[in-house]
Amino acid sequence: MFESLTEKLQNVFKKLRGKGTLSEQDVSEALREIRLVLLEADVNYRVVKDFVSAVRERAVGQEVLESLSPTQHVVKIVNEELINLLGGTESNLDLSSRPSVIMLVGLHGSGKTTTAAKLANQLRKQGRKPLLVALDVYRPAAIKQLQVLGEQLGIPVFALGDKHDPVDIARAAVNSASSGGHDVVIMDTAGRLHIDQQLMEEISNIKQAVSPNEILLVVDAMTGQDAVNLAEQFNEALDLTGFVLTKLDSDARGGAALSIKAVTGKPIKLAGVGEKLDALETFHPQRMASRILGMGDILSLIEKAEAAVDEKKAKELEQKLFENRFDFEDYLEQLQQMKKMGPLDQILSMIPGFNRKILRDAEIDEKQLNRVEAIIRSMTPEERRRPEILNGSRRRRIAYGSGTSIQEVNRLIKQFEEMKKMVRGIVSMQEKGQRHAGVTWPF
Repeated sequence: MFESLTEKLQNVFKKLRGKGTLSEQDVSEALREIRLVLLEADVNYRVVKDFVSAVRERAVGQEVLESLSPTQHVVKIVNEELINLLGGTESNLDLSSRPSVIMLVGLHGSGKTTTAAKLANQLRKQGRKPLLVALDVYRPAAIKQLQVLGEQLGIPVFALGDKHDPVDIARAAVNSASSGGHDVVIMDTAGRLHIDQQLMEEISNIKQAVSPNEILLVVDAMTGQDAVNLAEQFNEALDLTGFVLTKLDSDARGGAALSIKAVTGKPIKLAGVGEKLDALETFHPQRMASRILGMGDILSLIEKAEAAVDEKKAKELEQKLFENRFDFEDYLEQLQQMKKMGPLDQILSMIPGFNRKILRDAEIDEKQLNRVEAIIRSMTPEERRRPEILNGSRRRRIAYGSGTSIQEVNRLIKQFEEMKKMVRGIVSMQEKGQRHAGVTWPF
């Protein structure tokens, strides 16, 4: 999402690094460029003004200008002010009561219904027992959409149809949750194409009826400046507890994410980062600031890996590698676990120091992973376990079955064999180290 913003900010810092020592004039010119970059990213002009003033006040001090690495000081200050702009620290959901009620509000197309399902899925993984509630009785098939998502996840959906008043449905849902042992109630309220009095009155009445722990405005990150106006109006009417930003995986300029906390004083609590029902994350201001400045996000990368990797299977794989029993069945399993972590470009962008331009120039094709998977799936179980039997006729059959070429099949087998040789070399070195040093080497 922040690709353009990141690239432009890195260019500003690159110019500063080329100067060696900085003058007050150098800092002023850099801040002027940062101001333009943020405005181009659709950040609210008041927010930009305050941000640049805060950075200027800290960056023109003698400690910075006379330090051995002034540019690093400036980058550090920009990073810290970005973190403040985004909310300082992550803000967790209030789930203190039983059941805890979470109201999702927003306009049509912001992703409320999908976000409700994603949030229910996330909370269930945390050991909660959520209940989804369909309160949108106006949009055609809105109730059905939530029910379908609930079925996919195996999470119950409370609905009374489109003939009932949403306030009555909300009350009944909370009562049902209490008697049914649900500890979280997630309410998918109705939206509109634009804010109107009827909408505000309805969700205000729901708020009064069920006293929600959280009222979260779901904001489409691609909305830009309109998102700030929307946030102000909803906050004035409902006293929001926070925001959910959707479509953070898009090519939006990012102005909404950098503006709404500063304008409303309410935190961004969650972020939608994809279309899948597990693509919802806690919003971490520190990590987001690091990604915006091109510093990576290694903590989120580790969390994604931990969520995707089965610890027991990882230990089994380690043993197989050590005993040189790694085959195409294991290769396929590792490929599937890697795909669980999310789009490859998102994963690579979390690596500190990773150059986004290199990523674009390399034209990493996610479809290539699908072709590799198709090749392996076209093998028989015996061929996956014993790659040495893959002769010419078998390779032709596999290429035909997977819709690929013989050259692609040969390339994959060659890469697989080279990887096994490399692993054998590492294991051999470890075994020698154990014999000579008399210690156990971690793999």
